[in-house]
Amino acid sequence: MNRQLTEIGAIPITNSIIESLYPELKSADKKVVWLEKNGYIIRLKRGLYVVNPEHSGKTLSNELIANHLYAPSYISMSTALRYYGLIPEAVYTHQSMTVKHSRSFHTPIGNYDYKYIDRDAFSVGVRSMHKGEYAFLIASPEKALCDLIANSSKVNLRFLKDVENYLEHDIRMDMDEFYKFDANIFEEYIKVGKKADSIATVLKFLRR
Repeated sequence: MNRQLTEIGAIPITNSIIESLYPELKSADKKVVWLEKNGYIIRLKRGLYVVNPEHSGKTLSNELIANHLYAPSYISMSTALRYYGLIPEAVYTHQSMTVKHSRSFHTPIGNYDYKYIDRDAFSVGVRSMHKGEYAFLIASPEKALCDLIANSSKVNLRFLKDVENYLEHDIRMDMDEFYKFDANIFEEYIKVGKKADSIATVLKFLRR
């Protein structure tokens, strides 16, 4: 296989990047079609690809793909909580937040779902996670929980007992880890995010 593509590794690439790898070609589109047809690259959406791990030898990152597939965005909600090992259930759709319109993508790699968040709330509690040769944006555990509550239509946490039932029974949160959460992130989210009353009840439960 071409060394140029092998060196790309797990990072999603665009048509223009592929074109830059082969400056001698007059038509990059024909090269892209050939690479995809022969299984060297996998199309995520129009104009965005990843190198097939069977050829690159690099494991693909769903988190990195999610960031590139619909940007700007960050991994959040159940996907982030599962990533940190805070909830036991496997998550089969990769959930993210974005300042763009809510949208879903179905790719050969997996399913990706994006929920809208206001720009003022977007950056609260978001971190850059380094993993080997790349990095991706992901919500902190606190922000992931806030986003999950804010985007769960039937969740209304008015009382401390509601929070206890939600955390321990509905999502089966690791409560030892929950009590280590940073209260400051909840405070920031309450100022700019949705369902401020429910998040305030979570904060009260954390501090009790």
